[in-house]
Amino acid sequence: MTEPLMRRLAARGEQLTVGALPWVAPVYRAMPQVAEVIDFPFAHGGLQWAARRAMAQQLRGRFDAAYVCPNSLKSALLPWWASIPLRVGYVGESRWGLLNQRLPNPAEGSRPPMVAFYSALSGEASLAADQPVLQLPGGAADQALAAHGLVAQGFYVVAPGAEYGPAKRWPTAHFAELASQLTLPVLLLGSGKDAEVCAEIASAVNAKHPGHCRDLAGKTTLDQAIALIASAKAMVSNDSGLMHVAAAFGVQQVAVFGSSSPLHTPPLNNRATVLWLKNDPGYQPPLDCAPCFARDCPLGHTRCLNDIAPAQVLSYL
Repeated sequence: MTEPLMRRLAARGEQLTVGALPWVAPVYRAMPQVAEVIDFPFAHGGLQWAARRAMAQQLRGRFDAAYVCPNSLKSALLPWWASIPLRVGYVGESRWGLLNQRLPNPAEGSRPPMVAFYSALSGEASLAADQPVLQLPGGAADQALAAHGLVAQGFYVVAPGAEYGPAKRWPTAHFAELASQLTLPVLLLGSGKDAEVCAEIASAVNAKHPGHCRDLAGKTTLDQAIALIASAKAMVSNDSGLMHVAAAFGVQQVAVFGSSSPLHTPPLNNRATVLWLKNDPGYQPPLDCAPCFARDCPLGHTRCLNDIAPAQVLSYL
């Protein structure tokens, strides 16, 4: 979702280096505007003062500007310690002294789509939510396909995970029913955290159609997963990071939304179909509770996901 920001900065002549955690760095290596990617040696969570200070010392004097995309305090520490002259970001988490060009953080109810939210860091007036675009390094697709004995457009990708919580995940049984009806082999992609869900889906599908569903959760690098998504006939997912990867490659996709909102984090892809019962006038009773942005359904029914039938998803593939 930050790729359109990179495109704007590169278009006005800025040479871009992106610092990112290893689990997301491969996405930036698929952005042709990015000249260099630095893998930050930080664990997820925690301030890790010493590690950030050490990295800042290495970067001191290299950069003219820093665009800080996350709203956290820790993300603004490194540019400040590195004495980067211009440090741009949104107001948040006591960062007044760390950033010297601060944008007001929109109120929760009026925040624009995240692509436009990030693009505004460029200082340009337009807040258009441009479609992100990724580009595979040469040979990456062929290598990923050969490693798994696949051919381009010869399989579907299903990504049943959503790190935020169950209220963003379409039911496992629905994923299994859908996968069993797809006419091409199905790859299940996700991180190690999705292994249990993917194993359950693969077991249910392969019990009916042996070998039809291949579980690759936690068994690929992110680079390989990106290449496989780019080569798929179509993809089905929840609102997740891999959903945005598919959108950036223009892959046909169906994105199932529950507790979150496609008005905030839509797949910006003209081949994407978004299913969200909140904006379905035919769905009764209306989902007045959505979007709740909760990890678990506060009302205990998760109708927003349970009531999206596999047949409805299948009709768009």
